[in-house]
Amino acid sequence: MACFFLAEIEVHIAAPYREYVEKVSEIVRRYGGEYVFRSETITPMSGNWTPKRMVLIKFGSGEELQRCFASPEYQAIKHLRENSTTSRSVIIQSHAAAP
Repeated sequence: MACFFLAEIEVHIAAPYREYVEKVSEIVRRYGGEYVFRSETITPMSGNWTPKRMVLIKFGSGEELQRCFASPEYQAIKHLRENSTTSRSVIIQSHAAAP
């Protein structure tokens, strides 16, 4: 079943984050990931949630997702994101198609 990685990101230092984005896209694709969207155009609907940037990546399985983010290639660049943003992320496991 498909597995999704959803991240909320607030960028504080643009240059290292840009470098991260340039490098991470290839790594994600190498491990079977597909970007569903990357957007800064977000309209809150309810609650007190106003994210600045959201990213959704689809993987064929949770194993693909885990291999991607545990890979030596990803480990070598993750500091670029960690040192330039505030981010939160979740893994969403798809169990069945929506009716």
